[in-house]
Amino acid sequence: MEEQIEFRHWDELIPDALGLIFSNLSLQEVLTVIPSVCKSWRKAVTGPYCWQEVDIEEWSSRCQPHHLDRMLRMLITRSSGSLRKLCVSGLHNDSIFSFITENAGSLQTLRVRRSEMSDSVVERTAGRLSTITFLDLSYCGKIGARALEAIGRHCKLLVTLCRNMHPLDAAGKLLQDDEANAIATTMPRLKRLEMAYHLISTGSVMNILAGCPQLELLDLRGCWDVKLDSQLMKEKFPKLKVLGPFVMDYYEMDDWDDDCSDYSYNSEYLAWEFEMGDYDDYDIYDGMWHDDEGRFEELELRFYEGDGEEAGILGWPQSP
Repeated sequence: MEEQIEFRHWDELIPDALGLIFSNLSLQEVLTVIPSVCKSWRKAVTGPYCWQEVDIEEWSSRCQPHHLDRMLRMLITRSSGSLRKLCVSGLHNDSIFSFITENAGSLQTLRVRRSEMSDSVVERTAGRLSTITFLDLSYCGKIGARALEAIGRHCKLLVTLCRNMHPLDAAGKLLQDDEANAIATTMPRLKRLEMAYHLISTGSVMNILAGCPQLELLDLRGCWDVKLDSQLMKEKFPKLKVLGPFVMDYYEMDDWDDDCSDYSYNSEYLAWEFEMGDYDDYDIYDGMWHDDEGRFEELELRFYEGDGEEAGILGWPQSP
């Protein structure tokens, strides 16, 4: 008697399960390879199931501004309000930041380092970020105390704030305690605060310690004007770990890789073959992967149209 072999029908898995499986793939594979396998997989990647956590930070640091805006709008639209984590670098205007906040009903982690949004847009939209627990605004030079105060008033669940700056931003400037004071007066639930290379005084740090009693880690590396009595700190704040102000390592050491690594990838993925067939307005993305400076001239870029049945004709790429 022949032994019966049970075949698993992967195309019959529910979209939630497929989304969980696909989260282990690179962003390039999810966007370009998976849609060609079958209709159910294509439906899964064009719906919200794969886009609850999005990390395009490395790619965004190298792409053109208009490409970044288009990618963000597409992925966030696919998330359908279920986006929980977003890591991106270099937002170039207030419009795209506002768009992110419009779709932040479930957002818990937001990392927008080196971005150029303004105080005014943060003040207008901070109320939409009420579910945020982790926020990274490091190296965002166009925002200040006004933005932080608005965030503190509206983001009552916030426990981690990263507001590190580049050391060159502090060179030759006067003390600026307004940001530290905004944090001290509006963010009492903070457990981790990073303020490396900020122009702050000892007094403003003590205000933070008084206003944020749950702090477990305070990063003051490069805050040269802060003078803390180590013995007093041990006695008064025994559970608090303070880094700095003296710098023993590279100024921009990243302690948060685990928070934004779901779709990490190497620099070779600066452009992808991109399937856009499910979007009525796919033509607005035409040219997204062409680089005016010629950096991608050795990469073959193709755009796919159709509903997935033409995969054999179009010649889908092999998984990297």
